[in-house]
Amino acid sequence: MEDKRNIQIIEWEHLDKKKFYVFGVAMTMMIRVSVYPFTLIRTRLQVQKGKSLYHGTFDAFVKILRADGVTGLYRGFLVNTFTLISGQCYVTTYELTRKFVADYSQSNTVKSLVAGGSASLVAQSITVPIDVVSQHLMMQRKGERMGRFQVRASPQGRGVVAFGQTKDIIKQILRADGLRGFYRGYVASLLTYIPNSAVWWPFYHFYAEQLSYLCPKECPHIVFQAVSGPLAAATASVLTNPMDVIRTRVQVEGKSSIILTFRQLMAEEGPWGLMKGLSARIISATPSTIVIVVGYESLKKLSLRPELVDSRHW
Repeated sequence: MEDKRNIQIIEWEHLDKKKFYVFGVAMTMMIRVSVYPFTLIRTRLQVQKGKSLYHGTFDAFVKILRADGVTGLYRGFLVNTFTLISGQCYVTTYELTRKFVADYSQSNTVKSLVAGGSASLVAQSITVPIDVVSQHLMMQRKGERMGRFQVRASPQGRGVVAFGQTKDIIKQILRADGLRGFYRGYVASLLTYIPNSAVWWPFYHFYAEQLSYLCPKECPHIVFQAVSGPLAAATASVLTNPMDVIRTRVQVEGKSSIILTFRQLMAEEGPWGLMKGLSARIISATPSTIVIVVGYESLKKLSLRPELVDSRHW
């Protein structure tokens, strides 16, 4: 009899692709709505000098809520929804790369490492211009700015709303930097997210496998996976947060050198400056990763070809 503790990975060839993409877009949108406020908070914490505006994640949350209301936590969200495209490109690249690497290696660690890094390379090439615009929108505060650009005010004294703000920021980026401005921090993004993705997947499968041996035989696989996701995310966050801080500053403050940005950060705030926003990153990653993992693994099970449905355990 098959041991239910053996977690069988659902590969690309096992999926009904139509179901996979329809369910995938809906799932990704729900996740983005739930975690976006913490993404905004993390970005502001990483950009501020020292603790000039916020003293931590909770303090930032309260101050933004008081100053701008709930909508303040969703500045730049409409633009950020375009990353749904990169999200689908990411999972497609990941699954196809796993299939390709399987012809050369049966090691799950190798397949996860190569596929995770490759998927991130493709996704970041699409995401960076969207990130640049949405991050500048995140930096908008009532009466002042945190980044390089500020949305113009309307004659009535109110900010331009929705896509009017986006258009204004895009024009300012074009005037200041030209088209290259939309790929500011691209190299820093690759140096952040390729290692993050490449590390996350092997750790995720490693933690799931270890938990499967520690838990009772009848424990559902989805429980191992839901716990493994945040553990892998926390591990990857600690390892890649220094580069994430530098990436954010390069993109928001308009800096042109990763090395100079690193030196300036070290001179101003010391080694602890490289850990700025880490708690917000882990806080946002924990619930979002649980949702992502449970959603993604459920998505794959729901998208199985009919003849394979009974061959995979929940």
